[in-house]
Amino acid sequence: MEWLNYHHLRYFWAVAREGSVTRASERLHISQPAVSAQVRTLEQALGEKLFSRSGRSVALTEAGRVAYRYAEEIFALGTEMTQSLKGRPDSARPLRFVVGIADVLPKTIVRRLVEPLFHLGVAVQLVCREDRTIQEFLSELGAHGIDLVLADAPAPPGIPVKAFSHHLGECGTSIFGAPGLARRARSGFPRSLAGACFLLPGPRSALRRSLDAWLDAQGVRPKVVAEVDDSALLNALGQDGKGLFAGPSVMEKEIRRQYGVHVVGRLRDVRQQFYGISVERRLKHPAVVAVCESARHELFV
Repeated sequence: MEWLNYHHLRYFWAVAREGSVTRASERLHISQPAVSAQVRTLEQALGEKLFSRSGRSVALTEAGRVAYRYAEEIFALGTEMTQSLKGRPDSARPLRFVVGIADVLPKTIVRRLVEPLFHLGVAVQLVCREDRTIQEFLSELGAHGIDLVLADAPAPPGIPVKAFSHHLGECGTSIFGAPGLARRARSGFPRSLAGACFLLPGPRSALRRSLDAWLDAQGVRPKVVAEVDDSALLNALGQDGKGLFAGPSVMEKEIRRQYGVHVVGRLRDVRQQFYGISVERRLKHPAVVAVCESARHELFV
């Protein structure tokens, strides 16, 4: 088994945070050559270059960004463990709750799903992660690095993790557009979608598969101008009038208000599903219970 030298990782972390070896050495009270040597040793151990030169400063490489992300989590957990073992009073220590969020989920829905965490009656430190695939999220869930995964589909079969999918709710789908586009597309909907500029979620999205099936059934072929995994970017492009886009009907008012768009039409047969995936079959974690109960009894009613 290969062991990670956490002293080397801490020096790397300091350089990444400070943006230069000079500032890191000043903060660590260690000579610059010593800091540089520790970082080089870590690079050799990992077999990757973690920094590239940018004038007098240093910039993270792709591998460096991955290492930095893990270093942030490692040292945050280390601090939390130290405080816990030193007997810091529970009232002063927030409940750290890590949520993995599939990037295809509408941010308007995610916002509503996590809202109850701020009203638990205890201090909560919410940590949202979006930079992993569902498979990576589930692996971290199994290793207890994540408390809950929010997704648009249940956990896939055959994964090497004991995870349980809790159905949070479902809703229909609405088509939105900037005022001019919406006005033109509203007349004769849904036939009006033929040839209309359209923004589609990426192929990993359950909504994309449902939309493709619905469009095929209608015999309608819009002009796809972009495929976007990130729902916030997709909505922003729709706000700019780049094309029509789909969103959850349950969030119509919020989407209209936030993006200044209009509703073109509603696809009641295109259902969007939402799931919370956890390691608990019977929900016990207070934050997980709060998310699931609020979704079922307040959001999707």
